[in-house]
Amino acid sequence: MAKQIVCRGIHGQPPSEGGGSAERVLVDRAWPEGIDRRDAPLDQWLRDVAPSAELQRWYGQDPRRFGEFRRRYLAELDDPEHRRAAARLRDLAEHTSLTLLTAAQDTDHSHAAVLAEWLTDHGAPDTERPDADCPDADPPDTERPGTDRPDAGDADPGRRPPGHRAAALAALADVNAGALAFVMGTGIVSTCLYANGADALSTALLWVALAGFAVLVPAYGLRLLRHRQRFVADLLGPRTFAFLTLAISANVLAARFVLDGRTAVAGAFLAFGALVWLVLDYGIPLALITTTRRGPALDQVNGTWFLWAVASESVAVAAAALARVTPGHVLPVLAVVCWAVGLMQYLLTAGIVLARLLVRPVQPKTLMTSVWIFMGAAAIAVLAGVRLVSLPPGSLLLSRPVVLGSSVVLWSFSSWLIPLLLALGVWRHAVRRVPLRYELGWWNLVFPVGMYAVTTHELGRAAGTSWMSTAGRWEVWVAAGFWAVVFAAVAATVLRPLATAPPRTPSRAAG
Repeated sequence: MAKQIVCRGIHGQPPSEGGGSAERVLVDRAWPEGIDRRDAPLDQWLRDVAPSAELQRWYGQDPRRFGEFRRRYLAELDDPEHRRAAARLRDLAEHTSLTLLTAAQDTDHSHAAVLAEWLTDHGAPDTERPDADCPDADPPDTERPGTDRPDAGDADPGRRPPGHRAAALAALADVNAGALAFVMGTGIVSTCLYANGADALSTALLWVALAGFAVLVPAYGLRLLRHRQRFVADLLGPRTFAFLTLAISANVLAARFVLDGRTAVAGAFLAFGALVWLVLDYGIPLALITTTRRGPALDQVNGTWFLWAVASESVAVAAAALARVTPGHVLPVLAVVCWAVGLMQYLLTAGIVLARLLVRPVQPKTLMTSVWIFMGAAAIAVLAGVRLVSLPPGSLLLSRPVVLGSSVVLWSFSSWLIPLLLALGVWRHAVRRVPLRYELGWWNLVFPVGMYAVTTHELGRAAGTSWMSTAGRWEVWVAAGFWAVVFAAVAATVLRPLATAPPRTPSRAAG
């Protein structure tokens, strides 16, 4: 349980007194003017927990914007750039009283006040530790006054390190809204390999995807119970469409099980995916439209918004696949309707995202890998169209030439997008020097690459174009190789802390 937490202005803290017995932590990103580093009234400087520079510029310490600022900052505390430092602060709050120091004159409307409220509401559960929240990363950027680097010698050697169970619980309770992108990417690569005749590899990846689904879906519920405020903040924030990965992953698995002839299992996954899609496909836009706590202009738009269309098309793909092996008219109609709805959602979202990219300035760090879903959303619409034209005659509400022609147009556009997206990646990492390191968003690349491969292969078969089918078979191995690279990065991320963890040392004797 969190101990006493207060926030104060650093300029009002006498050098000799500071915060008394409480741990005094500076939570500003920049060092406050007029404060001597060597005589600063603080114990630690945790600058990575401060709001992003973009959010601070927008806020401008305007009290009228504090409500929206508070909501955005709470959402930021859960992103990869803030998570380690936020977890470190929660860990401190568990073991000692805290005085959060800031250079802001109006501390009641500062980010320190938001932090104090957040720590008080959430406490610091035993299951949350800095290295549990982000096991792949270096320790948070903490500094002692009067130094230019973190002081590793001030750590408490008597504190017990977190156990694996606590780390696992912390990771599950704080799961990212788009974590099921892992299941999406693994499931579609499994489908690709099945189409190429690599049955053993396809089955192995299917089991990996099932394991991920079995772990991550309960984790969503666990996070809702333990971190409701941040869960709701995500639902009303820029990453809200990432929750649709819950429906998409279920539908991808449903379509994969149809290939194995397990129609009952496929039907169960489709029923779950369609239900989640129905709730979120209406619920997310309704929440964004009716809430008064949203960002200005187009700044909150990002590539995950294409998941709105991907979710509808995933229902169409799974329903069409199941309709080929089961009788009835419900599934074909559901597939056609969802294909058409997803197509319109894709066109609407493409206009919004392009307006954001072309009209507003784009910072290299904010250009997320989710922009690849732009291509993946077009590719899955093609796959849905191909599955529709393979249904028995009389089951479609549209003519086959219309569906097949639309699929060719969409495939051509998704092919055109690939060089553009690759060029943006070069600009981000090679030109603007953004470090290329593993993050969850890499799975947002695996899914589009895998989807494009299986789409190319099946569209070639449906159109009777042999070169396209052959190209699709080669692309399948590219997608499988890309999945292997990303999965290896995940494994290295998990194992690195275990290999580099320093041995425990006894407490140093006084003097």
